[in-house]
Amino acid sequence: MKALIGTGALALALLLTGCGDNGGGNASGNSAAPAAAVAPPANGDWTQTVVETPEGGFRMGNPNAQVKLVEYASLTCPHCGEFSEEASEPLTNMVKTGQVSWEFRHYMLFPTDPGMSLLSRCQGPGPFFALTEQIYADQKNWVGKVQALPQDQLQQLQSLPPEQQVTAIVKSAGLDQFFRQRGMPQAKIDQCLADQQGLQKLAGLTNLGNQEGVTGTPTFFINGKIIELANSAIWPQLEPKLRAAMGQ
Repeated sequence: MKALIGTGALALALLLTGCGDNGGGNASGNSAAPAAAVAPPANGDWTQTVVETPEGGFRMGNPNAQVKLVEYASLTCPHCGEFSEEASEPLTNMVKTGQVSWEFRHYMLFPTDPGMSLLSRCQGPGPFFALTEQIYADQKNWVGKVQALPQDQLQQLQSLPPEQQVTAIVKSAGLDQFFRQRGMPQAKIDQCLADQQGLQKLAGLTNLGNQEGVTGTPTFFINGKIIELANSAIWPQLEPKLRAAMGQ
């Protein structure tokens, strides 16, 4: 559990300093065997098909898409937020056709990641991608609240047991209110934040990313191969690689 929260002091003032490299690994084991055949959605829109994968991520789209994109991301990472802003619309347009699937896997980098990651997953696959996009859109607001905490309050957070830190950080960032405004009752928020199995799943996803060569976020795999990208203007680099994999 402590490894999820981070080692040493809560480096909350460093939340926006960057997320590490987003390449630098070997080919991963993401190239899974073909999934069982799934009938196309009645309206032909594959973005409406979202499931939790055996690895623990959430995948939008055709399970047997020609191009399988996997993204490892931290919800606190500013580069991930920039990617969400740039790519959500054009990428979902690719997914809609059934040619591309997009799997999001949480990767724990910052003290704020565990709590909000739990809450983003708590309502299941259906609303997951829309919620994640909204979290990124509001990222500067809630990160700013945490960064503005007085030093004595930061020290108090640091002194809490790890399982209490998760809830305290969510409240300090105003993310409990964020989810209440989106229809999640406080009782369900409390239940999600206390979900030990959920935290273990997040730890497992992060460990899987480490095993597959992830050294920072966002990191992308196309059909099981890690993609080398710079930390700036990520979508303009990724889009041509996706189109090449689509044969365009």
